[in-house]
Amino acid sequence: MRPSLLWITTLIVHLIPETRLFGVKRVLYRMCGVKIGQGARICSSVRILGNGNLSIGRDTWIGHKVTIVSGSSIEIGNHVDIAPLVYIGTGTHERGNEDKAAGAGLQRPVRVAEGCWLGVASLILPGVELAKSTTVGAGAVVVKGTSAAGQTIVGNPAKQIK
Repeated sequence: MRPSLLWITTLIVHLIPETRLFGVKRVLYRMCGVKIGQGARICSSVRILGNGNLSIGRDTWIGHKVTIVSGSSIEIGNHVDIAPLVYIGTGTHERGNEDKAAGAGLQRPVRVAEGCWLGVASLILPGVELAKSTTVGAGAVVVKGTSAAGQTIVGNPAKQIK
C-alpha cells in the first residue's frame, strides 16, 4: 500500500456517505495498492493504515469505524462480514527488558478466511489465522487462530465455544 495516497484517500472517503458509493471507494483504495474484490463494501468511517499488503475478497462487508493496520500482510477472504469497531493489525513487539517492556518491533501477517464473521469491537491480533466460516464473538480478543471451519470463539483471550 502507499501510505501517502492512503492518507489522501481517507480524507476523500470520509466525505462520501457512510453506506453509499461503494464502487467509488473500491476504485480509490485500489489506487492506493489495496486488492479489493468485486462487490466488497467498505463504510466511509473505516481507517486503513500502513505500508503492508491488504487484500479484501469479493462480497465482503467492512463496517463502521473498523481499523485495519498492515505493516506486513492482511488477507480478508470472500464473503466476510466485519462488524463496527473491529481492529485488525499486524504490528507487535518482542518482549523487552526491565528498562523497556516493548522490545524490537515485529510484523506478523493476519488471514481471515472466506465466510468469517467478526463481531462488534473484536480485536484480531498479529499472526492470527482464522479458518473458513469462523464466528468471532463481540468484544473477543483473538490472540491465536482457529484450525477447523465453522468454529465460534468468544472472550478475552478468545476460546472456542462450539
